[in-house]
Amino acid sequence: MDYEKLLDKAIEQIPKKTKKAARFEVPYSKILPAGARTIIINFTDIAQGLRRDPQHLLKFLLKELATKGELKGKRLEVIGRFSKGLVDKKIDLYVKNYVLCPECGKPDTKIIKKDRFFIMKCEACGAKHPIPKI
Repeated sequence: MDYEKLLDKAIEQIPKKTKKAARFEVPYSKILPAGARTIIINFTDIAQGLRRDPQHLLKFLLKELATKGELKGKRLEVIGRFSKGLVDKKIDLYVKNYVLCPECGKPDTKIIKKDRFFIMKCEACGAKHPIPKI
């Protein structure tokens, strides 16, 4: 066998790259513009995907978007027109500040209240960090 045939045979035997799925993927928004309002259709699904209370995420988004809004079933209806990119950027900011552990970077955290302060406790590494008040 010549070199080219051996090389082709070796290349065929190399396993194909598999897509490495991340254990945690940030759920992003599905936006529906409605006149002067914006509806986030999958709001409660986002909160569940982040393992956070929908009211906590609601308070954060309304403050960051500087608007008023109302939770109607699984949807969040906010006053104003906001792009999907802007809402997703705010969700990323929420994940950075309130979901991912600053020590190990894992999403296995929960928010606990101690006295008047809120603390993010990582269930993976055991680290505790105070989180900013919304």
